[in-house]
Amino acid sequence: MAQLNVITRDGETQTIEAQSGYSVMEILRDNGIDELLALCGGCCSCATCHIIVDEEHKDALPPMSEDENDLLDSSDHRTPLSRLGCQVPFTEDMDGMTVIIAPED
Repeated sequence: MAQLNVITRDGETQTIEAQSGYSVMEILRDNGIDELLALCGGCCSCATCHIIVDEEHKDALPPMSEDENDLLDSSDHRTPLSRLGCQVPFTEDMDGMTVIIAPED
């Protein structure tokens, strides 16, 4: 199974198993990463699953939708590598990807 590396807000790194077909938000939530709130449950309406992806895997991600872009604009912590975890379906091409849980807004 593929692996996803997660850097939490306190700087701790965890490696978790990740299955294709689930969003990065679902994978993080299901593995007990509870600082990723995901209040809307994954329907792209709250931006509480803000992650920052590593440069190496950015091209494996799907294009950003206008809704996702608008929600990320509301964050004081947006970077060029910011995404909403609910909008990133995990694939085998992302094996070894590192995501950072963005600071809470």
